[in-house]
Amino acid sequence: MEDILVCLAWPYANGDLHVGHIAGCYLPADIFARYQRLKGNRVVMLSGSDAHGTPIVVKADKEGKTPREVFEYYHQRFIETQLKLGISYDLFTHTDTQNHIALGQEMFRRLLKNGYLYPEKQKQLYSERQGKFLPDRLVEGTCPMCGYERARGDQCDQCGALLDGTQLINPRSRNYPDDVLTIRESEQYMWNLPALRDAVLAYLADKDSYWRSTVTEFSRSYARTMEPRAFTRDLTWGIPIPVEGAEGKCIYVWWEALLGYLSATIEWAKLVGQPEAWESFWYNPNAKIYNFIGKDNILFHTVLWPAILIGMRNLDEEDSPRRFTLPYDVPANQYLNLGGQKFSKSLGVSLEALDLTHKFGPDALRFYLSSILPETRDADWSWTEFAQRNNSELLAKWGNLILRVLSQIWRNFEGRIPKPEAFTASDHALLERVDAAFDQIGAKLDAVRLREALFDTLELATAVNQYLDHEAPWKTIKTDRARAGTQLYVAACAIDALTLLFAPFTPHLSEAARKQLGYTTPIFGEQYVQTVEEAGGYTHDVLRYDASRASGRWAPSRLAPGQPLGGEPRGLVQRIEVPAELG
Repeated sequence: MEDILVCLAWPYANGDLHVGHIAGCYLPADIFARYQRLKGNRVVMLSGSDAHGTPIVVKADKEGKTPREVFEYYHQRFIETQLKLGISYDLFTHTDTQNHIALGQEMFRRLLKNGYLYPEKQKQLYSERQGKFLPDRLVEGTCPMCGYERARGDQCDQCGALLDGTQLINPRSRNYPDDVLTIRESEQYMWNLPALRDAVLAYLADKDSYWRSTVTEFSRSYARTMEPRAFTRDLTWGIPIPVEGAEGKCIYVWWEALLGYLSATIEWAKLVGQPEAWESFWYNPNAKIYNFIGKDNILFHTVLWPAILIGMRNLDEEDSPRRFTLPYDVPANQYLNLGGQKFSKSLGVSLEALDLTHKFGPDALRFYLSSILPETRDADWSWTEFAQRNNSELLAKWGNLILRVLSQIWRNFEGRIPKPEAFTASDHALLERVDAAFDQIGAKLDAVRLREALFDTLELATAVNQYLDHEAPWKTIKTDRARAGTQLYVAACAIDALTLLFAPFTPHLSEAARKQLGYTTPIFGEQYVQTVEEAGGYTHDVLRYDASRASGRWAPSRLAPGQPLGGEPRGLVQRIEVPAELG
């Protein structure tokens, strides 16, 4: 059994989750985590709402609300969306907890004590109209690296370069086009990244065999040339730095959000009543930590987050030789686009995941997004393809297969799994292929090649349909009841296996199919919302996962003859009709 920590990027709590978020990060992580749980590994999957930073302040200003009101509203929306989609977090929390704030300030103290932070005057863009330094996210201009004209002051979404606002060509305020920006100095704490260069490059040296090539080369290139970066910013909404006389300065939101992976694991350990359980992931060199992100977050997770962990050393034992576990893999996805445009809350390019889930059901959306995951290149959302994939694959190849086999058993064998007689060569061939699929498909899921794993599962479903068409038990039953029973038994065993093979991708459908097969215990655990109370009476909701009733195992098995079905079979997949104006 392996210890596997699945960490997902923290969404800014300034707008609803769209399908770009789901395809880029949250669904791939959930597929992977569900598979690892089926294998019997000890899995903890966590993330939370990024509660601080400029995007939330901007949203609050526009709506006449406080930043806290904005983040709390969208935090609840995130929980609702992911609960309905079945994103099975062991903990989905946020970064405004007392635990996270305290840990963020301890991170600052550690890096300062270890010599990786130092105060320095830094040039920043100043808004003459607003009379304040502009946060990076409020600055827009032309990227000096690739020429993209809408690069932000912290990063270019086109080429992924990490920037400083003063590097932009023709910088301008995102909120006030007529604003005059000047350069002024402000003292910040700088992060001495060059001092950590050798350690980070050593960490990146052995990743070629299992990291995506788009991730390794990009990361090494940046690590070789990285310069000091500001660790603090002039902000009013964030984690204040623990330095006397430094009022109005907070830890840059990116760095404290990254720390959320550690603080959330500590919070999870306390919630499960095992306060030291977080150490089995973060102080265990054999643990595997996966960071699921989009390509715009690569450098933060492959270079800067490891640099923080290396620079902090350990937080609880000052003289201990223990070191934090660094990420094992960072399977970053490319973008899912809409009409060639990147999904963006701030730019209004969006298809809200919650709305689509309400309209079409969670697994129709999960299945389509799984089939187009942008693992190695950008992908595009297509309404026509969404309907076609659902109707010709999920419905025709899988949903109808369940119905046609179980309906035959219900009508002809008193609603019980028939007892097989001697298997023919075709029976053996199909069952052997089904059994081998667990290793074949499992290897691709282990390697985070999720689309390939889904397509292999669909190919197996096609093979079962072909077996059924060839054997035609609905004809055999007229002349040889025993042989028809064997044919339906073989097909039902294949369906039983497919419910597990499809389960990471379409868990709700698999659970429903298992009930029709007569199972009374679920494959997976249950998601639920828990209200957590902190000191001072402040409460917040978190999304949790209870694995106590989970019974699924990633292994072939055989149905018990005579097992009663769970009632008269019915169709489990609905046909989708997309309005002509969308298609």
